[in-house]
Amino acid sequence: MTLTQLTYTLAVADEGNFTLAAEKCFVTQPTLSMQVQKLEDELGVKLFNRNTKPIAMTPVGKKILTQARIIVEEAKRMQDVVATEKGEVKGDFTLGIIPTVMPTLLPLFLQTFIKKYPGVNLKIEDLTTASIVNRIIEGKLDAGILATPLENPKIIEKPLYYEPFYGYIPNSHPLSKLEKITPEDVENLEVLVLEDGHCFRNHVLKLCKTPNISKSFSLKSGSFETLIQLANEGPWMTILPYLQTRNLSNENKKKLRSFESPAPAREISLVSSKSQLKYPIIEALSQSIEGIVRGAIKFENIQLISPK
Repeated sequence: MTLTQLTYTLAVADEGNFTLAAEKCFVTQPTLSMQVQKLEDELGVKLFNRNTKPIAMTPVGKKILTQARIIVEEAKRMQDVVATEKGEVKGDFTLGIIPTVMPTLLPLFLQTFIKKYPGVNLKIEDLTTASIVNRIIEGKLDAGILATPLENPKIIEKPLYYEPFYGYIPNSHPLSKLEKITPEDVENLEVLVLEDGHCFRNHVLKLCKTPNISKSFSLKSGSFETLIQLANEGPWMTILPYLQTRNLSNENKKKLRSFESPAPAREISLVSSKSQLKYPIIEALSQSIEGIVRGAIKFENIQLISPK
């Protein structure tokens, strides 16, 4: 068997389709199919049930492909070792970022990073925390940027920065008269929060001890902009992470209220596999983000709110 056969077979498993797998591997479908068939012939088993759509792995195929993924990752690791020895930061790199971080963090570091490391082919995806963790463990993603701690023994968490929370309080709200607020001030108030699936929702609910967002309506939104607009029009308030406040208009910035020290905050980390694949790129990415964000976020005393 060859690494090429294993790579093509993993592509079929990931895509559930021979044609899509061939496109992903930049080969023709007959070429890919022939290599997968050769692997099956050598092993003496069928790896896929070709009668299903999408194509499904057989029970023995699942076990073999688990091992195949390890083999392919370890082969890539040899390339990483060489790159590390040479001090090279280059190659393909897939990065997942949670939606509540991507719009505000990415503009801060992306241009600087790609100029400094032109040899890195960076592919960025907007993904939930669960998707990022699962894909890293499965070897489908090189790293992720998300809220931690997650306490998952299969991944490595490297904190990048700590992001304080701010109350966004319209002028009509009773708390608008306060210069600073405390978690006790917002306990059991009607606070607008993001929909299920966003870890920042968990942060806010833990902070506010709020069982639901409103007694009068149900909201499903993954947009801070929607929460801000609703707060401006209604009797509600919301909670925002610091970087999100930097893009507000001058008028809306007047509605922000900082928390008294220690300010509630979330930890944002660069998460990767314990296999340490592509370590030079991970380290370069970490240093780039830390260097830029350190100047953007200034605070003295925080209280870390866990996303779990």
